[in-house]
Amino acid sequence: MPERGEDGTGVRTDGHWSDHAACRAADPEELFADGAGQNRSKAICFGCPVRTECLAHALDTRVEHGVWGGMTERERRALLRRRPTVTSWRRLLDTARQEHRAHIVRVAGPGARLPEAS
Repeated sequence: MPERGEDGTGVRTDGHWSDHAACRAADPEELFADGAGQNRSKAICFGCPVRTECLAHALDTRVEHGVWGGMTERERRALLRRRPTVTSWRRLLDTARQEHRAHIVRVAGPGARLPEAS
């Protein structure tokens, strides 16, 4: 199945999703910051085309450090505690994205411009 980016239009499949990440050229120290530095890291994630894939990876593999997919380690731990029965975050987030897009089409009509990032 081809990979999709945050906007659902497709991320090239000739590489790993991380090849398309907004943070790929960022200083790793920025992404693994503490305190206020985490907000700067999260800002990098905001418009990233693979934000969902990144977050799903961090949740599915239980990454403990850094900002991934716009969430800090504390935020991810809290989410994992709230949803302990999720077996695949990738599948859950992909399904949620598809349902959100379908809802927009139902409400706004087939010609509606779908959001490019969330």
